[in-house]
Amino acid sequence: MEDVNRTKEASNEARIAILELANMISVPMSLNAVVRLNVADAIWQSGSNTPLSASQILERVLPAGGGDAENLQRILRMLTSYGVFSEHFNADGSERKFSLTEVGQTLVTNQDGLSYRAYVLQHHQDALMGAWPLVHEAVVDPTVEPFVKANGEPAYQYYGKRPEMNGLMQKAMSGVSVPFIKAVLDGYDGFQGVTRLVDVGGSAGDCLRMIIDKYPNVREGINFDLPEVVSKAPAIAGVTHVGGDMFKSIPSGDVIFMKWILSTWTDSECKLILENCYKALPAGGKLIACEPVVPKKSDDSHRTRALLENDIFVMTIYRAKGKNRTEEEFQQLGHSAGFSHFRPIYIDYFYTVLEFQK
Repeated sequence: MEDVNRTKEASNEARIAILELANMISVPMSLNAVVRLNVADAIWQSGSNTPLSASQILERVLPAGGGDAENLQRILRMLTSYGVFSEHFNADGSERKFSLTEVGQTLVTNQDGLSYRAYVLQHHQDALMGAWPLVHEAVVDPTVEPFVKANGEPAYQYYGKRPEMNGLMQKAMSGVSVPFIKAVLDGYDGFQGVTRLVDVGGSAGDCLRMIIDKYPNVREGINFDLPEVVSKAPAIAGVTHVGGDMFKSIPSGDVIFMKWILSTWTDSECKLILENCYKALPAGGKLIACEPVVPKKSDDSHRTRALLENDIFVMTIYRAKGKNRTEEEFQQLGHSAGFSHFRPIYIDYFYTVLEFQK
């Protein structure tokens, strides 16, 4: 009888698990909804994080009135189950209120106007959403990305023709990059002694600005990206914005830095990028690449899930054969491009600092 009950329990658990997975789209879409409504800033209020009811939140996000508090509460409850909000009740349990968890606080706009809000919005634009029903096509035909099949051209070209998408991409990358670079600068000293630093794919130049602020020995920063990207980049003291194509050549420097570049390209494309980096470095120079590094074995930790989910995002939007790689795969790529030394430094939960030395 005990075995029968155990089998029945396992069957029930399996059914509820597949129902959760099938309805999982509710999670990112609800997250997108609270970002669009600016719920996090409404609750945070300069650090008070005072628990608010759905009605009270609506009064702050829709000051002109209107809105459905019950539907907002339904969204907040669901996201509470995923750790974005904390739930509070008054003494008699008649009123439900919400505050922000550490996860929810990543959506709060900081003093620099940055947060993870833009990252959420960038991922859920119509053009990107249209690619997701075609994920299976990346298996059937990996020569054309689902994004291309949905929109007719590669993602970077598509963004480049639409200033609003390009701007959102820059803001999303800044929101993700700034806290990561802070972690790198706190736990990594690889920029000491560098005079000329090249950031490949540097977008708006936020990473270079932060590195130069901490390391004044970097007297010349080169923010290298596509011409249409750097044309919109703001002026930064000590930084020169240079437009170009990393597949053709990369500006020379003592050290070359890049963040989340290699994962969006195929092995052969990565080898070409790394070869161009190798050519642009002096003897003993190094490439510092910050990339998601997936573990060799899969598990159900938040870190592994985030890395593998991002891997499918890359496959769907940017390159069907672009991918998040293991430590060993990055090492092999570096050696194939001529780099003699490789060292991974695990500082951040998502990105790993990878040193390739000439």
